[in-house]
Amino acid sequence: MQYTTLGNTGLVVSRFAFGAMTFGQGELVAGVQNTIDQDEAHDMVAQALDAGVNFFDTADAYRQGESEIMLGRALGARRHDVVIATKVGFRMSDNLIDTGLSSQHILASAEASLKRLGRDYIDLYLTHKPDPVTPMEETLRALDDLVRRGLVRYVGYSNLPAWQAARMLGRQEARNYARFVCGQMYYSLLGRDLEHEVVPFAQDAGVGLMVWSPLASGFLTGKYSRENPVPRGTRREKFAFPPVDVEKGYEVVDALRQISARLHASPAQLALAWLLTRPFVSSVILGASRAAQLEENLRAVELTLTEEEIAQLDKLTAPSPIYPNYMIQAMAWDPRIRESLTL
Repeated sequence: MQYTTLGNTGLVVSRFAFGAMTFGQGELVAGVQNTIDQDEAHDMVAQALDAGVNFFDTADAYRQGESEIMLGRALGARRHDVVIATKVGFRMSDNLIDTGLSSQHILASAEASLKRLGRDYIDLYLTHKPDPVTPMEETLRALDDLVRRGLVRYVGYSNLPAWQAARMLGRQEARNYARFVCGQMYYSLLGRDLEHEVVPFAQDAGVGLMVWSPLASGFLTGKYSRENPVPRGTRREKFAFPPVDVEKGYEVVDALRQISARLHASPAQLALAWLLTRPFVSSVILGASRAAQLEENLRAVELTLTEEEIAQLDKLTAPSPIYPNYMIQAMAWDPRIRESLTL
């Protein structure tokens, strides 16, 4: 296993994190059914621990808390040997106020997550999504209160645009609140949009990036093809999220097959190994519905890509420049200044 520090902290985490979103039995979201029971959860967590994983991710909204309960039980006495991230923000019941990022909901949800996880503190607590109703100051004050009370060690966010994360971080620093150390964002060979704004912000601010859906919800495994675009029983059959450019996806999978054949690896392993070459990626969340799938994905850490292979995948999947970024890239540097500074 490879390890790194999370953002500008001294917290050492594994480059692969285990994602417990698949834990539980029943509907996760419309059209997607979870089938993992507690025994299977124990086995998969043990498998991750044996591989050197020390970073585990869940959320209160995953099966309405069932994922947190099962993860806590599976970790057992090891729960204080690892870093656990959980999230808050999605609706948890029919109660009108049981949602969002209000102080009331954050404080109540953190205490409920602690009970489900069987812990006395949460290592990393993330806002799961933006809340258009709650004032930013209220959310940040509630997160800081949890840290000051010792119920949370670090705070972060998920799925925020760069401008909003930057504004919130600036408010945290101005108020001497606990600052964001991590952003959990979607990133894959088929979804590189965050390179436009999110990555430059995170690098400048010292915020670590934790990647979700690194295989574009299974598309990069190669199971989707022109001949069989939506195989029966696959997740994307009823829940095609995150969205992908399907034709581009087929090109990328073809390239992955060619490169992975030389490395005696699978397309999924290669797609994961590419993510580990990104200097701004702290950790990649691996979710799995079967032990064999988890084992295959964990072995991606053993792959070493050549500079030529990385460049091939970079070029094939590069996001189209957007304004004003392309102006900055083309015109910000004066050529003579760049030359004189040997940049």
